[in-house]
Amino acid sequence: MTAVTTTTHTSAQAPVVLAPVEGTHQVRRRRRLAPGKRLPATRLVGPAALLALWGAASGAGLLDPGAIPAPWTVLETGGRLWTAGTLPDDILTSLQRAATGFSIGLAVGILLALASGLTRTGEALIDGTVNLNRAIPTLGLIPLFILWLGIGETFKIAIIAIVVYIPIYLNTHAALSGIDSRFVELAEVQGLSKFQFIRQVVVPGALPGFFVGLRLGVTGSWLGLVVLEQINATSGLGYLMFQAQNYGQTDVILVGLVVYGIFGLISDSAVRIVERRVLSWRRTLSS
Repeated sequence: MTAVTTTTHTSAQAPVVLAPVEGTHQVRRRRRLAPGKRLPATRLVGPAALLALWGAASGAGLLDPGAIPAPWTVLETGGRLWTAGTLPDDILTSLQRAATGFSIGLAVGILLALASGLTRTGEALIDGTVNLNRAIPTLGLIPLFILWLGIGETFKIAIIAIVVYIPIYLNTHAALSGIDSRFVELAEVQGLSKFQFIRQVVVPGALPGFFVGLRLGVTGSWLGLVVLEQINATSGLGYLMFQAQNYGQTDVILVGLVVYGIFGLISDSAVRIVERRVLSWRRTLSS
């Protein structure tokens, strides 16, 4: 860097030299710490890589076809079951059970979370009871629910509803409890009514936690379904897999697992899409 020299022609005074200022013309480059721009369909990379590894191992003869059939064998079995009409009927039955139980669990979880998060009386009556229910293994309630509700569809839907409502309640209630008290004070100063307070403060503040619980609830509905459909059922994907186990049909079991995985991935992706649209006002790492 060139030094700037200034000379004054006064008697008995030496020239004055101004030292260069370090970093005067240097521009510091900002380091980017964010993950970067989101790439399309990135969540399919992992399943696609796993499928390619499965196919490569099967083609190389590293996997026992009797224990883990090749992907093309599973695909062929799935096509045969679909053509025979067995797979569509079982899928439709499973979807109906999952949708009914999920809808009931969703409604119950939201209502209980609002009642517990917005009133002290509701919190005293509800929160401890729900956490006690959470501590009890839900699938351990199956024998009791069979005695209460019989072995039909009712007990299966009830168990799925319990599996769904617990994570929705816990995450929504935690989000409600975490709303900054300054927003509440601001709403009181602005003179908002109870309905306006819920719509403008409570709902936006609780939505992030609610969507976390919703994703867990969707996953839980499928996990509960695969167990319930193997208990005194006459249709459904779980029943199909249970029958295949009795006859040693590994390819049919894998067909059921693949269908469960596809539906789980689709439902979780749908919740993510809705979440991004509803919470588009947020600026986060994922966005």
